[in-house]
Order: sequence, then structure tokens, then C-alpha cells
Amino acid sequence: MLAKDVFVRDTLRLITSEIKRFEVDNRSEVKDEDVISILKKMSKQRKDSIEQYSKGGRPDLEKIESDELKIIDEYLPVAVQGEELQAIIKEIIAEKGLEGMQGMGILMKELKNLHPNADMSQASNYAKELLS
Repeated sequence: MLAKDVFVRDTLRLITSEIKRFEVDNRSEVKDEDVISILKKMSKQRKDSIEQYSKGGRPDLEKIESDELKIIDEYLPVAVQGEELQAIIKEIIAEKGLEGMQGMGILMKELKNLHPNADMSQASNYAKELLS
């Protein structure tokens, strides 16, 4: 607010209102895990909107959404991805002895338990590649 950056202020207010809405809806205090899940949901919504706006030929709205996404992503913990994610998936497959696509659910559940910050869409792609 002191920097007079209206866009950042409004985006942070949007995040705060989502957290407060979650508190009211669930009638409980918000935990760190809840805030992370709220931010992930907001991030996913922005990514979907960016995709839709780019298909619809609306670069003005696409830029607004991408700027909001940058701000939201600043508050998310760093996601496990890339080679590190592949190594974790290979380790889980070897540990559990998973084979074929039947093991996909077990793998994803185990990954989510061990690494809640993992990029699940990327993990799904790696898992399909390794299990098929």
C-alpha cells in the first residue's frame, strides 16, 4: 500500500478474501495447508483463464491474469518438479513394486502424501511414461 501499487494491493486483497471465505465456510481457523491449497486453487484458476483468454484472442485480460498468477505464485512454496520429481517417482515405483497403469492411483496418492508441493500434472505425465 505504501508503494501505491494498486494492482498488487488488489490481488493481495483477493487472496485474503478467499482465505476469509474459507474460514467462514468451514467455521474453523485456517491452517498453513489450507492456505497452500487455496493458493494452488487460485493459481490453477488463473492458468485456466490465461489459456482461455489466449484462445479467445483477449491479450489484455490474459496479461491481467498472468500478472495475478505471478503474485499468487510468490506465496506458494517451491514445487518439486523436473528431474527431482522424476527421481522421486522412480523411487516410489521401485519401493512399492508398481507395474502398469493399475499402480497409477497408488503412486499418485503416495506422492501427494510424501510431497504435497509436487507439481501433480507433471507427475502424472512422468508416471504414465514410466508405468506404461
